[in-house]
Amino acid sequence: MPAATYRLQVHAGFRLEDAAEVAGYLADLGVTHAYSSPLLRSAEGSNHGYDTVDHAHIDEARGGRAGFDRFVAGLHQHGLGLVLDLVPNHMGVDDPAAAPWWWDVLKHGQDSAHAAAFDIDWEFGGGKVRIPVLGSADDVQKLEVVDGELRYYDNRFPIAPGTGAGTPQEVHARQHYELVDWRRADADLNYRRFFAINTLAGLRVEDPAIFDATHELVLQLVDDGAVDGLRIDHPDGLADPEGYLDRLAEASGNRWTVVEKILEPGEDLPESWRTAGTTGYDALAEVDEVLIDPAGEAALTALDTELAGKDVDYEQLVHDCKREVADGMLGSEVARLVRVIGKLGWAGNSAVDVAQQTEALAELLASFPVYRSYLPDGREHLDATVTAVRNRRPDLVAAVDALHSVLSSAGSEAATRFEQTSGPVMAKGVEDSAYYRWARFVALNEVGGDPARFGSTVAEFHAAQQRRAERYPESMTTLSTHDTKRSEDVRARLAVLAELPSDWAQLVRTLLERHPLADRPLAHLVWQNIVGAWPLSRERAQAYVEKAAREAGTSTTWTNPVQEFEEHLHALVDAAYDDPATTADIDAFVTRIAPFGRSNSMSQKLLQLTMPGVPDVYQGTELWDFSLVDPDNRRPVDYALRRKLLADLDRGEIPAVDDSGAAKLLVVSRVLRARRDHPEWFGGYEPVGVTGSAAEHLVAYDRGGAVVVATRLPAGLAATGWGDTALQLPTGAWRDLFTGERVVSDMDGLAVDALLTRLPVALLTRD
Repeated sequence: MPAATYRLQVHAGFRLEDAAEVAGYLADLGVTHAYSSPLLRSAEGSNHGYDTVDHAHIDEARGGRAGFDRFVAGLHQHGLGLVLDLVPNHMGVDDPAAAPWWWDVLKHGQDSAHAAAFDIDWEFGGGKVRIPVLGSADDVQKLEVVDGELRYYDNRFPIAPGTGAGTPQEVHARQHYELVDWRRADADLNYRRFFAINTLAGLRVEDPAIFDATHELVLQLVDDGAVDGLRIDHPDGLADPEGYLDRLAEASGNRWTVVEKILEPGEDLPESWRTAGTTGYDALAEVDEVLIDPAGEAALTALDTELAGKDVDYEQLVHDCKREVADGMLGSEVARLVRVIGKLGWAGNSAVDVAQQTEALAELLASFPVYRSYLPDGREHLDATVTAVRNRRPDLVAAVDALHSVLSSAGSEAATRFEQTSGPVMAKGVEDSAYYRWARFVALNEVGGDPARFGSTVAEFHAAQQRRAERYPESMTTLSTHDTKRSEDVRARLAVLAELPSDWAQLVRTLLERHPLADRPLAHLVWQNIVGAWPLSRERAQAYVEKAAREAGTSTTWTNPVQEFEEHLHALVDAAYDDPATTADIDAFVTRIAPFGRSNSMSQKLLQLTMPGVPDVYQGTELWDFSLVDPDNRRPVDYALRRKLLADLDRGEIPAVDDSGAAKLLVVSRVLRARRDHPEWFGGYEPVGVTGSAAEHLVAYDRGGAVVVATRLPAGLAATGWGDTALQLPTGAWRDLFTGERVVSDMDGLAVDALLTRLPVALLTRD
């Protein structure tokens, strides 16, 4: 099991050879394993790797097999292992010519040797795969036959043997696929997709032969000792996640494996899953919440109500966003589910027509409280959802009752497809819609979080960690990933707003009066993110707000951009740079809250790195990183700067908590080295008592030898100071691993004002 991992995004601009060059730095930092983004051959130009097109090769643009071997050799030279990100649920099909399996299926149809690999409803398509690529239905007239292929502009498609004679339209009509208007994707596709991405086609790895074929290379790398652990992308898309993990565990020799599973608050992984745990979004939420002041909720809610012109019912908003997804972009998946269930005769209930079936399914999907069930695990979520929909929609009682028995039949096609659909509806409806529409306090609008839960107490944090230590001691923990909506340091700075809600509200009103926008909640979201990431380039800010506005879908959308609104939106962002008064106001406010944000960042990082589990550091976040949503969080990392700063620290420098970020690097490196060199210090979890007037401003616990001390709510603390606050530690001498200073605990405990004189955090061991 890794002691700690470091996530690397490998792509054409940061190849495997480049990753090999940072192995020494990662070893010096203190991690035990590099944790790589997907490395199998992916779509041309992909900067993330989640669009695998060929499972038999390491991606050449990332360095190929030679680059991979060099990377692994570099890691091993420095005593490091490798955790590899694996994508079993889907395959990239944007360019059929680049995906041999997909090309063969399009060429030979159901007779293809790879037809069973993809989740295609051949009957609904009349024996053809529907591909939404045409600009309009009339564009079929623009098809050409070139070099034995069917072409549509730059899009290439195969021609089945013996079908190439005649006009391009006649040739097209004979194929095992049908090119259709891209607008039909929402309703008429007949292959399962990853979420609503037409260019990612679902795979059927529940078939042992497909599992073997798609995992052969990776499992060979495991057997050869090149890969030591696995991260499984999107298990919720699989027909049988438990069966998949069983097969993977057997094939990999039970290597340490975590799954990218997003748990709702209070939800657990099924106990039967053979996995060390999740990739850490649940841990992220626990850390974020304890650093947010619940006292700020009322004022920020009042501001949100003022800007929205009404009280926002977040639960209803989530339902409505999920319904939009079920009725819209994922309509093809819902329609397929209706077809599957329709074949069952709807339990003999002839009173239920197709329209009612569809409406009932959409309501169940929109009301499902978690990403999915894994029957028989999670049956209680289905039962509760059925009850809720029956009570809310009496007109659907007959349809819902007929559905209940069908959807609760574990392992049936209907139940499985419902499970595979509820996750994408949740993800697109909540993470990619509701999170952009509800701007009350965007620090909470994070993957795995609950924006309606405004902070937590220290006691709740301790209870969560004790439970984590008991149930998931080997699960990954994280604060930033390639999928987070904003980086850890942006969230840490924004957390300060909960301590200064009135001051923030005053600034927002001034900015909105000066630069009005019709969509006032979106404007609030924009200003929060600009302040959270300030200073950032105009280009980064503009790219972010355009994506945010289109994801929200309230005033403009991806498929139908509203030019006039987007021009107003971009003008609002320009004002942050071009209007002297606005620039001065933002500068002044950020200058005021930035020190508190840095305190939060250091506490946040210390808690994440020391809480039970295997901590991951996302590339570059060992220094301050004020990134927004992807692709902003995949920008190049300056490793030369990090090496220099780490060398300075290793010469004994104790940095100030300033813009350099060296103080954060100090915390990261010292904790990681302690976890690597002294795992016995991190084997338990016991809260440490805190007494005194500022006790609420401290989180402290003993991991079994290493005592963690972290400041919370720093803005409020600045007004009072630590006073008589003390840690209730055993008497004797203690050493702070960050500063090297020796402190003593007496009968009254350890005075916090004597401990936290240079940094807002400490990591103590017996001296």
